[in-house]
Amino acid sequence: MPAPNEITVSQLNRLIGTPECPEIIDISIEPDFEADPYLIPGSRRHPHTDIPGLKASLRGNRTVIICQKGIKLSQGMAAWLSADGMNAEYLQGGMFGWRDDDNTMRIPFKSLPEPVDSSTLWVTRHRPKIDRIACPWLIRRFVDPSARFLFVSPSEVAGVAERYNGTPFDVEDVFWSHRGDSCTFDTMIEEFNLDSQPLARLADVVRGADTNRHDLHPAAAGLLAVSVGLSRQYRDDQQQLEAGMAIYDALYRWARDGFDEGHDWPTGRRS
Repeated sequence: MPAPNEITVSQLNRLIGTPECPEIIDISIEPDFEADPYLIPGSRRHPHTDIPGLKASLRGNRTVIICQKGIKLSQGMAAWLSADGMNAEYLQGGMFGWRDDDNTMRIPFKSLPEPVDSSTLWVTRHRPKIDRIACPWLIRRFVDPSARFLFVSPSEVAGVAERYNGTPFDVEDVFWSHRGDSCTFDTMIEEFNLDSQPLARLADVVRGADTNRHDLHPAAAGLLAVSVGLSRQYRDDQQQLEAGMAIYDALYRWARDGFDEGHDWPTGRRS
């Protein structure tokens, strides 16, 4: 019988990539993590010895605690947080259980940029349309939920990134950008090892819209239209990003659960 504060790999996997995903905290000790330096998408590391710091950073949010095997370290932390009135669970089987499941993804820790004030910091061109909304969505939903994004003049992206230790993206001659016929969204999926059918399906749409190749997917033209319309609604790029998050949340659920669903007016009904 499962424990009341236990979550299974499949249950957590269904939440990742959605707005309902809990905070995922990896408290594996350093030797265990160094032996297998991968992260569950959207998770962050925190030392198990710093309970006050962890509680402060969680701000009362639902939390899933992870250790190597899902035994004493994560169960003890989840129990401690629960005793202090927080909504905390531990992952059944821990990182080993996650790693051994064929349906899960793992992010190489070395692929993450160095954080700035505890969060990754990304810099790109202002007035975003497609890639510059799709990529922040991907990062916040699968890589770093607290990531920050700076939108600046195209000519100032490199200088701002250098001055503030940020990571430039979706501009020419940087690591996180277009490669050949692929767009920056494709690059991030590859580098973060986010290999899943839903994200691959969504990537076809983003690539088709961003590179004006609407033959890649029937939805590409629609995404372009929505993206242009969204950019005309907002003067503030941060407000546009927040609105765009909801659009990509919906697209991801379509790509995961509803891509084969059609819709038509019932035949034989008088108009």
